[in-house]
Amino acid sequence: MADLKTIRLTKNDILHKEFKTAFHGYQAEEVDQFLDIVINDYETFNAEIARLRDENKRLKSELAEEDGRQHSAILANQGQTNYDILKRLSNLEKHVFGHRLDE
Repeated sequence: MADLKTIRLTKNDILHKEFKTAFHGYQAEEVDQFLDIVINDYETFNAEIARLRDENKRLKSELAEEDGRQHSAILANQGQTNYDILKRLSNLEKHVFGHRLDE
């Protein structure tokens, strides 16, 4: 895909371009009709680029939000897992060391 910084012509550059005429030159009306098509395509491409940029920005935002939710869920799950491990460890200590304390 071409880098957008290398675009050299604008819609107005195309619209206002003047060509020199020669004895056996191009027909001005035919050139104008062709340039009208080019201008319409140019506008369509620019609109599509703007739409895709907006969509890209929206999708990046959604992805960042989803990453934040997943990160929060992971932290919450880790907290629950740590609690479960500490509870099991405490029960194990009571079982192992509880018998020694009774002796």
